[in-house]
Amino acid sequence: MVRFNRLVKILWIAFRFGLDEFALAPGGRAGRAVNTLLFFRDLGDPRAVRLRHALEELGPIFVKFGQMLSTRRDLLPPDIADELAKLQDQVPPFPSELAAAEIERAFGRPLAQVYESFDAKPIASASVAQVHFAKLPPGECGGTEVAVKILRPGILPVVERDLALLDSAAQLIERVFADGPRLKPREVVSEFGKHLYNELDLMREASSCSQLRRNFDNSPLLAVPEVYWEWCTPTVMTMQRMHGIPISQIDSLLEIGIDIPRLARSGVEIFFTQVFRDGFFHADMHPGNIFVSPAGQYIALDFGIMGTLTDVDKNYLAQNFLAFFKRDYKRVAQAHLEAGWVPPSTRVDEFEAAVRSVCEPVFDRPISEISFGRFLLRLFQISRRFNVEIQPQLVMLQKTLLNIEGLGRQLYPQLDLWETGKPFLERWMQDQIGFRGLLRNLKSEAPQWAAMLPQLPRLVHHALERDPSAQVRDRIEQLAAEQKHQTGLLLIVSLLLAGVAALLFLDVWRG
Repeated sequence: MVRFNRLVKILWIAFRFGLDEFALAPGGRAGRAVNTLLFFRDLGDPRAVRLRHALEELGPIFVKFGQMLSTRRDLLPPDIADELAKLQDQVPPFPSELAAAEIERAFGRPLAQVYESFDAKPIASASVAQVHFAKLPPGECGGTEVAVKILRPGILPVVERDLALLDSAAQLIERVFADGPRLKPREVVSEFGKHLYNELDLMREASSCSQLRRNFDNSPLLAVPEVYWEWCTPTVMTMQRMHGIPISQIDSLLEIGIDIPRLARSGVEIFFTQVFRDGFFHADMHPGNIFVSPAGQYIALDFGIMGTLTDVDKNYLAQNFLAFFKRDYKRVAQAHLEAGWVPPSTRVDEFEAAVRSVCEPVFDRPISEISFGRFLLRLFQISRRFNVEIQPQLVMLQKTLLNIEGLGRQLYPQLDLWETGKPFLERWMQDQIGFRGLLRNLKSEAPQWAAMLPQLPRLVHHALERDPSAQVRDRIEQLAAEQKHQTGLLLIVSLLLAGVAALLFLDVWRG
């Protein structure tokens, strides 16, 4: 019943704000019928404004959808893209009295005892929380300027209802549409819901912020605020106040002498570093969450949605990216087969030809000349033809790629994503499979080897005792006889192992 009531409310809001215009021609028969039936609604505002108001009233999930759309100016008319951009940090705030009450409830003491000063006017308001500036009380951090993020009161029931509705829609898609099982819509909704629930726990967000700051410690590319743990709870997060210019204000960036092409290239490098070096990335990089310092350094904000990748995911992604950049479409097809993303019966040559037909028109062209909407549509058609399985664990990465591409389009449309990303991936692959990767793996495995080697004689003795047929003993004697003829080979192997050990020791001593 709750889901049905929520569905009715969604439909009512859509009709009240005239969103039927996006599906029905206003002058058509169906459009005239709706206008006659809902004669009392006010459609005086432009369609883009009405769309933004409808998403705001529908709640946080729909606001986040609008935020993602706002970065895709190649897919939206300019009026809608401009209006949806206001959802990034201009969602109507909740009253400051509620914010103060939530702080006092979270810390169990008056607001004046929690912060030395607290600005009642929020500096930013988003879908699930809003931010106020404040100063820490006297003490070790006394007078420090901070940003205080406060969760919207009563937001959890709204999120639960909307996720339940999305899950019902996903079930319907799986049952009705032929591509439903392959697209795994319920797993995708579950993955989205997991990240959304994580966003409602500000202690988790604070820990993500701290991890990202540690990953980019002393980095010239990215600055991340410091977290003040004594002033953090599941509903309140206190972090360092960062000073910069929103990345969407390009004219202001040019005024202070920021090199825009270099800034765009740095953004691509930051993305690849997070994904492939760390396997831990900011998955909500819309313009409202990114500032730029006067020195040209990116400033990351809002760490509620973070993505993670396993070593296996990183390896296959890197192979695919690098193969794309080198136009090695056969390797792309083979990587999909090895990862199990396409059925084993798939013909590599056919899949290779299909991928080539999509990618070749894209290369050697700047973003401004590429229709990524058409590119993604062609990729989807190919994935459907070859039964490519959607990977739910990569949904956040796909969302981040859309955000990155949208930022790149706004900053520097001439940016060549392929040439910018290719050198980074080549270095990363060398680190993984080259000599440095070998040394790193030896260092990581050394503790296990040290613990296992002293146990080998005891393990062999137990194996011999458990083998009544003495097959193991006979095999050992056979190996001992063969050893007389393999002394040279064993000597070479021993020297190689000694050399590797010496290099490992030298690398540890230097590092």
